[in-house]
Amino acid sequence: MDSFAKILHQDATRINAHKNIHKYLRNLILGSFGPEVLKDKMLPKLEDAINQRLLGWSKLSSLEVKKSTSSLIFDFTAKQLFSYEAEKSSENIGESFTNFLQGLMSFPINIPGTAYYNCLQNQKKAINLITSVLEERKQNPELRKGDFLDQILADMKTETFLNDNFITYMMFGLLLASFETISSTLTLAIKLINDHPKVIQELTEEHEAIIKNRENANSGLTWKEYRSMTFTHNVISESLRLSSVAPGILRRTLEDIQVNGYTIPKGWALMVVPAALQLNPSTYEDPLAFNPWRWQDISANVTAKNFIPFGAGMTSCAGADFSKVLMGVFVHVMVTKYRWTTIKGGEVFRSPTLGFGDGFHIQVSPKHG
Repeated sequence: MDSFAKILHQDATRINAHKNIHKYLRNLILGSFGPEVLKDKMLPKLEDAINQRLLGWSKLSSLEVKKSTSSLIFDFTAKQLFSYEAEKSSENIGESFTNFLQGLMSFPINIPGTAYYNCLQNQKKAINLITSVLEERKQNPELRKGDFLDQILADMKTETFLNDNFITYMMFGLLLASFETISSTLTLAIKLINDHPKVIQELTEEHEAIIKNRENANSGLTWKEYRSMTFTHNVISESLRLSSVAPGILRRTLEDIQVNGYTIPKGWALMVVPAALQLNPSTYEDPLAFNPWRWQDISANVTAKNFIPFGAGMTSCAGADFSKVLMGVFVHVMVTKYRWTTIKGGEVFRSPTLGFGDGFHIQVSPKHG
């Protein structure tokens, strides 16, 4: 827990102890990535970004899925946060973060050649990028972009805890939380869907029906259509259940607490392990099997206590809806416009984070024309 706080330059105990900081950040994220923004503004932007990226992928002989989805999500999230324009960047920073979390979880030896060293070097690239944008905005306040950073700069006048260092590393933390977790889950989903032809068939039927029922087949995806993707939502839930990207959810006790007759002292770190719940055979029959149809019969009462891919309660991930919408839109574009074949790789492992060995390489080609 302290290692995560250190790399994000934040005092985790301070943030946990000051509920107003957590409340401010949560509301800020929901205001930029929450359901209302997704519904009213972000859905067409997501679809456009995914369409453009998949079109580019279809011109390649092969691509590594985790690396490519990391780049897609990094670029899109960074654009929403501080109007980052990937096409104008001299290097693909998003691809640099393909295995960032694995490097962060490795033994912390900061020597060239180690995973931890590479992790820190890639972090510097993102920090330098965010810092330069922040300095430019502060020096030129008329450069309003209407993005996440604009709102933070306005709030600096009233929120005393907001300073340049906090803002820079907070935005880096949001980037890390989005591209690392979503790209891993999306890569696993593509791998699992690819391995199950019946899933591909049902997804294709569901999404082609959505297009068929439109007055204009070429119009963009609507919020109503997204909400209607019953089987797609089941596939996403099953992928989230199996992925459990974060090996644990870390919390620190602010006072002594009693659990089943035991005392957990103040200041101790606690780790909730989502996989212990989400792979529990008492709750999920054949828990290691990829079975999206199981979600047809699972009640809300069961998932409330046994399905926590985004945490639970007041500290649950504020970007949960953004993650699910992004995956849903990606699946929609993928199965309606493209087909893909495995070139090599696809091994799935944990170390302790979710990883894909030497990568999962596929070739994407247009379905029509």
